[in-house]
Amino acid sequence: MDKFADAVSLGGDIFLGNPNWRSQERQELDRILGTAKCGPEGWIMIPSGGSGGKLKLARHDGATIAAAVSGFCRHFGMARVNCVGVLPLHHVSGFMAWMRCALTGGTYLHWDWKDLEGGRYPADVPEQCCLSLVPTQLLRLLSSEEAVAWLRRFAVIFVGGGPAWAALVEKVAVLGLRLSPCYGATETAAMAAALRPGDFLSGVRGCGQALPHMGIDFVDGVVRISGESLFKGYYPGRSVSRSWLTEDLGGFNAAGSLVILGRRDSVIVTGGSKVSPEEVESVLRQSSEFQDVTVIGLPDEHWGEVVVACYPEGGRAPRLAQVEEALACLAPFKRPKRYLAVSPWPRNAQGKIDLESLRRLASRA
Repeated sequence: MDKFADAVSLGGDIFLGNPNWRSQERQELDRILGTAKCGPEGWIMIPSGGSGGKLKLARHDGATIAAAVSGFCRHFGMARVNCVGVLPLHHVSGFMAWMRCALTGGTYLHWDWKDLEGGRYPADVPEQCCLSLVPTQLLRLLSSEEAVAWLRRFAVIFVGGGPAWAALVEKVAVLGLRLSPCYGATETAAMAAALRPGDFLSGVRGCGQALPHMGIDFVDGVVRISGESLFKGYYPGRSVSRSWLTEDLGGFNAAGSLVILGRRDSVIVTGGSKVSPEEVESVLRQSSEFQDVTVIGLPDEHWGEVVVACYPEGGRAPRLAQVEEALACLAPFKRPKRYLAVSPWPRNAQGKIDLESLRRLASRA
């Protein structure tokens, strides 16, 4: 936080970066940064998976960040935002949690997730406090009675960064926790829609209504977002468009709450992080251990989706030591958790994989 404040005081462009990036991500960042020179405008570049999971830098500025904070406060009726922050500040959800506190004069209490997971909870939680989690984190906390008791202290528990599966949501409802499933992206400066806790406890499901500064509609079933906190293009480009077509399929339920039905593209969302299957496939092929390989996401109780590498059954099994050596250039969350030999291999005469068939075969393996 101090480094960010120092960067702001110096003026010019600010780039947020993930300290866990490995060589693959850092090379991509160097490529992006090498295409343009920084300017004096004071842009904030926030890493995003964009629509495909590959690194992009979404342009924001003081106006988009302020609009996001103002809309959040109006939606939840908060004049001052207090927050315990366990999400990383280089991620839009963690960054915006801090910004909400900073711009409203509230209290931001940083806490390490590993400490929280290990049963070490901050004692001085402010009144009317918020907490943001990804679904996997929420699931792990629910396994501890002590953690559940601690969660009861929060006015709002946001869950986002990936779809929260129905069983998890209903477990939270039974416990009576003040959950707010939400939907947003780096490109929207975090939340674009959120379900208020009172509506959640009354039985409404989905991601709630659009925040006051945002608009949500659909183009052939694909979510389109417009509004004041929308990003201004991917660095080094710029955009004046005030709408953004996502790759998410969705609609409104009978209660007017946004429901996300899945993704139009193939990106995998695991533990709240986006993974490009094509990027992982490229690295796997470089290991020389696969004659053919396709990376997919399969449903997982803990991660939402898990990264799975599939290859044709019948050939030589890949040597995992060599595979893991090749994968060292990728961040850990991008690496496959499972390797599956699949038969029959569903590649057609045009050389395209039938992903629906592959997922069906892999789920049985």
